[in-house]
Amino acid sequence: MAGNSKRRGAVRKPGSKKGPTAGSGGQRRKALEGKGPTPKAIERPYHSASKRKAAVERRATPSARPSRPRRKGGASSEVVAGRNAVVEALRAEVPATALFVAARIDSDDRVREALQTAADRRLPLLEASRTDLDRLTDGALHQGLALQVPPYSYAHVDDLLASASTRGQAALLVALDGITDPRNLGAVVRSVAAFSGHGVIVPERRAAGMTASAWKTSAGAAARVPVARATNLTRALQSLKAQGCFVLGLDADGDVMLPSLALATEPVVLVVGSEGKGLSRLVRETCDQVVSIPMDSATESLNAGVAAGVALYEVARQRTPR
Repeated sequence: MAGNSKRRGAVRKPGSKKGPTAGSGGQRRKALEGKGPTPKAIERPYHSASKRKAAVERRATPSARPSRPRRKGGASSEVVAGRNAVVEALRAEVPATALFVAARIDSDDRVREALQTAADRRLPLLEASRTDLDRLTDGALHQGLALQVPPYSYAHVDDLLASASTRGQAALLVALDGITDPRNLGAVVRSVAAFSGHGVIVPERRAAGMTASAWKTSAGAAARVPVARATNLTRALQSLKAQGCFVLGLDADGDVMLPSLALATEPVVLVVGSEGKGLSRLVRETCDQVVSIPMDSATESLNAGVAAGVALYEVARQRTPR
């Protein structure tokens, strides 16, 4: 019967398409209201422009960047790989933390010497698979032996002057400018030890550090001669000058010949440049004198280790009482 709301199917179900039900409370009207102007791209967190802005702000304020934990066994440690290299490093008393030996290694005289020396020094002997040694040495030819060397503990530049003052001597330091061969660094350290020097200064960047190769070349002198690392070599030299040292650069075009050097008995810092480029401009301008070593005109230059050794000998000779 028409108008009979009690018949089956006469009840309108919620959500039907026949229009709003009574008492909707103005939901449709509120849905049509706007939400304001669209935010700028850099204000929307998931927009690429906002992400680029956040990245720029993080680079501008590195102190706010969360620190990442260092991985164990990272690049700070060095690994000497190969039987000959390991034996030579152990003979030179290079500081080491562990000797890795491949499982079922074919023993020979070098392996036996390495194992005996490590045992005498009470180094941990760790057995490793070939796969582990390949990963530890980054695929180098290890021949079943690898020696782990800890990072070198550098001194502070001021510590070198304090060492000279404690010994009651005029400071004798060597600074290396642009020396990238660790063998040259080791040779300089050995010469400093031979001629009663008080330390070596190396720049923090674009320069050789105290690696296992430098330790071997120094023939054990690195255990007695401290090596300091300077963030900026020019500023370190200026600080030494302010503390009473004379900075002498070694260069083939120097103004003073080494035998005529009159400042040898004063606190001295000898600066040695690279064999190819010599002293950098700022370092050369910082020097009080630029000294040249007399030599045959057919020879263009000496490497850093030889030049430092000759200059250190002359300074030590003039300081020796006659």
